[in-house]
Amino acid sequence: MSPLRPPLPRGTRGGQGRPGHSRGTPPAAGLVPPLGVWGPARARSGRAERPRGGGMWGALLRRRVGGGLRCLSSGGPPWSQVVSEAEKIVGYPTSFMSLRCLLSDELSNIAMQVRKRGTKHPLLDTARGFVYDSRNNLQMRGLVVLLISKAAGPSTAELSYQHDMVSGIYSSQRSLAEITELIHTAFLVHRGIVNIGELKSCDGPLKDMQFGNKMAVLSGDFLLANACTSLAQLQNTKVVELISSAIGDLVQGIYYENSKSSEENCLTDDIGISRWKEQVFLRHSALLAKSCQAAMELAKHSAEIQDMAFQYGKHMSMSHKLHSDLQPFVKETSSDTMAFSLNSAPAILHQEFRGREAWLKQIREAQGKGNIVDYKKLQEAIKAGKGVTSAIDLCRCHGNRALAALERFPPSEARDALANIVYAVTRFP
Repeated sequence: MSPLRPPLPRGTRGGQGRPGHSRGTPPAAGLVPPLGVWGPARARSGRAERPRGGGMWGALLRRRVGGGLRCLSSGGPPWSQVVSEAEKIVGYPTSFMSLRCLLSDELSNIAMQVRKRGTKHPLLDTARGFVYDSRNNLQMRGLVVLLISKAAGPSTAELSYQHDMVSGIYSSQRSLAEITELIHTAFLVHRGIVNIGELKSCDGPLKDMQFGNKMAVLSGDFLLANACTSLAQLQNTKVVELISSAIGDLVQGIYYENSKSSEENCLTDDIGISRWKEQVFLRHSALLAKSCQAAMELAKHSAEIQDMAFQYGKHMSMSHKLHSDLQPFVKETSSDTMAFSLNSAPAILHQEFRGREAWLKQIREAQGKGNIVDYKKLQEAIKAGKGVTSAIDLCRCHGNRALAALERFPPSEARDALANIVYAVTRFP
């Protein structure tokens, strides 16, 4: 750990209320549920504050206070290096060897059964991404839980239980990290269920897709059942309450997403960025934020430390989601235009600046025969406006809030690794 680091930007400690992948680049949106931060009361009308030319969020990035962490604008090491160094600090992936064997074996068997039928079911992609464990590692959440557990260390109330610690982490915290990964993977598998009513002839035989759906339901339930059993074995009612509420948040967020996408001709939601952040918290941030808080509860840390862990998990995962949404707009090496969600952060911010009617007009103009959307045309329209730059500012704003939460933890290699994760998900070409 280097003792010399530039100061941390300040003014980012706001949002204290509670609504919250390994090598290569940060995971793509397709492998992570498009899973916020509760906006201010005035934003509930749908009119969120709009950043202008790096105004509100840009100002947050330029302020400074004393501290031991780098400013976001100074960049950081690449994603692969960040994860490699973090794994060494917590003894990962050895810590997850049993979990990896369980999931790899089960998902490999499931994928083999589905593949035998020659189907194109999405479950195959989920299993392939997990088993091959290359650029899109699905176990990043567990790594963060282990890192924040080590960064916090033992509390004064738990000094008598330090014999149960390995590499500065309690065995119960390692179990919690595995539980978090089981829940996340179970929801990924469940999200691969296909809507039979929307199938086309090119998708393959109906009976094969139905078989794939059954396998997705049963295997997801199996993983979730294992997670619930392990959660009960922790014998901590507050931790059970936290993780159970995170599961409820996931279900609520995904239900809302599916109910909106099932509406006829629903290409984009009529929401502002504050509402978007609320929905993203449920689908993407709640599990990690509450798992980080639960890890502090297992070590009997104070309510303040628990809240700081929650804030880190929430804001880091929000930065990760924004980073993922921005990839189609900032990648320089891609020769083909990437398809992107019309409900991604840059599109929502673009809609706020342009107005709902003007945005819908641009979408209609980009639609060709058969209502096929010309994403390149829409991408150019969004890049020409302020949506992309505002989304980058918002990503870094959440990154600064995550770093501010880390300031409450003592300096250590684990804390530096958590900060490097933030730097990695706030880097842009």
